[in-house]
Amino acid sequence: MHYSQIKKSLALILALALIWTVVHVQPVLANAANKSAVALLVAKDSAGKMLGTGTGFIVNPDGVLVTNYHVLLDAADIEAVMSNGDRVKVKSLLNVDRAKDFAILQLAEGAYSTLEIGDSDQLKEFDYLSALGFLSENVGPRQRNGQSDGKGMVIQTFGFVLGIHPQAQTDFPFIYTTASFGPGFSGGPVINQQNRVVGIATVEGRSINLALPINFIKPFLETRNEMSLADLLEADKNSKEAHYYRGNYFLYVRGDPDRAVKEFESVLKLDDSFVLAHYDLAAAYQSQGFPDRAIKEYERAVALNPSFPEGSSNLGGYYFRTQKYEQAVKLFEQALKAYPNFIQAHSNLGAVLNKLNRSGEAVPHLKKAIQLDPEFGIAYFNLGNAYIKQDNLDEAREAYDTAVGKGIDFLSLHWNLHKIHSRQGRSLDAKRELEIILQIDPQNLDAQKKLKELPR
Repeated sequence: MHYSQIKKSLALILALALIWTVVHVQPVLANAANKSAVALLVAKDSAGKMLGTGTGFIVNPDGVLVTNYHVLLDAADIEAVMSNGDRVKVKSLLNVDRAKDFAILQLAEGAYSTLEIGDSDQLKEFDYLSALGFLSENVGPRQRNGQSDGKGMVIQTFGFVLGIHPQAQTDFPFIYTTASFGPGFSGGPVINQQNRVVGIATVEGRSINLALPINFIKPFLETRNEMSLADLLEADKNSKEAHYYRGNYFLYVRGDPDRAVKEFESVLKLDDSFVLAHYDLAAAYQSQGFPDRAIKEYERAVALNPSFPEGSSNLGGYYFRTQKYEQAVKLFEQALKAYPNFIQAHSNLGAVLNKLNRSGEAVPHLKKAIQLDPEFGIAYFNLGNAYIKQDNLDEAREAYDTAVGKGIDFLSLHWNLHKIHSRQGRSLDAKRELEIILQIDPQNLDAQKKLKELPR
């Protein structure tokens, strides 16, 4: 079973940050990345049916390849499709770390192009990063069969480091980056400005993209303790991580929360302290329509690890929606303490501070979110709400107009724009906002009444 869309739960941050975007920074590079060392991985079951695709990168000319463990899960056969269309079998597994989610593979005998390994310990906030991978949606039958029609070419995205912090597990950190990992990037290389690998793309979620630092993998690159995929399949029968990734697959890829719940429950029977299993079980309960159960699981995840930023933010989102505003503030602040550049937590904290009539405190958080991601429309909307509470109508109008330009189309936004235009004497603009409201909600009686009252 393949999990190219694994851990999409990290894109389920609640409250007012449900629409996320990614900053793409494209600096000029002296030398292009060696894309010929990046391989499309095609995972198949014992019947030869394709389970899914992922990405890997070659670090040794003898054919040593690095990818995510979850790319291999439940696969009886894996092929690496090279940039020239050559199809190479995975000969064996050299090392697997389920907790850190990486695997080192040995390809069939040959001479291979490689990527140079860098030093992830040297990374700092706002350093340039780039990610390379194959989008699953672009991989058609020709790529699966080792051919090429140009659609399945390696994609390169660009961004920067937001921080290096532990996520759900406290014993190792992830690189948080704005370089986006699309579905299928799992296991692909994350490189620095010198085109050296500093991380492995592990968690994808639009603006929540996490890479495992390469220095955790370096000590194992010379490992030669070979095992087969059949050995891995057997060992995974009793693996809590295997159950966890299957749960993610059923929830986020197959859209089957019932099956996901069973897998997460299996994890927790083996280890009730598995933070991510509680976290994603909460998301599964949410999909089933059981918010009380979801809150309970988020609370359990945060109790187990108060420094888990996404857990605190998601629970804060639930408290926000149930009008437990003071509790929400504490949780968003807790998330930001663990991860100071958490874009969504800054925006959500600004939103809840607005609700508490603390808009002066909200503005810096909202400006921070926009500084980190200038395309984040929700933050502009929340900033407009802060300014209108302060009666700064020009600033509010500018923020709302920008939010609209970023795709935000809330009724409350258009009502606020209507109010601003009316107060500033722009009757035609005020009328246009009423018309937009009625396009969104044709039965809106207030908008119908105000439109009829306008002079002809």
